[in-house]
Amino acid sequence: SGMVVGLGTGSTAKYATERIAERLKSGELKNIVGLATSTSTRQLAERLAIPLGDINTYPVVDVTIDGADEVAPNLDLVKGRMGGLLRKKMIGQASRRYVCIADETKLVKGIGGSKGPVPVEVTKYGHEHVKRAVQRLFGSSLSNCEFKRTEEGKLFVTDHGNYILYLYFDKPLRNPRAAARSIVDIVGVLDHGLFLDLADVAVIATNQGLKVFERKLDRCQIM
Repeated sequence: SGMVVGLGTGSTAKYATERIAERLKSGELKNIVGLATSTSTRQLAERLAIPLGDINTYPVVDVTIDGADEVAPNLDLVKGRMGGLLRKKMIGQASRRYVCIADETKLVKGIGGSKGPVPVEVTKYGHEHVKRAVQRLFGSSLSNCEFKRTEEGKLFVTDHGNYILYLYFDKPLRNPRAAARSIVDIVGVLDHGLFLDLADVAVIATNQGLKVFERKLDRCQIM
């Protein structure tokens, strides 16, 4: 009760938002303010009558609960494949505590290891120019580089009016932090889906039940 809570986006995070709404309705929770990480989450929270704010009014978030596309052993994450990236990271970085919830299919040995895309949010203006710059940066390390598209084949537009560039790697990134710095140095890149040194806890659903991992200094320990 009395917290500012970052409300995650995606099929897994949806359950957490619904549970918060249930506890608000029952009176178990009071005085909660939610910060939605996407338009779809905002719409869900409004339907569930969760009071909402924004990061301009609430610059410090007590806890954010969100899913992930990849979870590495040190709790580095890949997020944003559905297109909600920029707001997720802004709210995540403003959070005192960041809780990732996912199932065991999202576990990888290293970031980029699932062979699924690492998303990069780029401006509409010069988007093909930005794509070429990213391709030059990674060279043969990239197996593919393409823009996210809708089911109708049109370029997907984010909540903030930008495009999402998908980067595919054959192998996990050897140095995700160096890659992250190099990506954002490209003019026209707004941010990327490498969420590094952000998650404090990961709650992973497995066939044997829930496993909770917590970041401890520079390593991750199972609780």
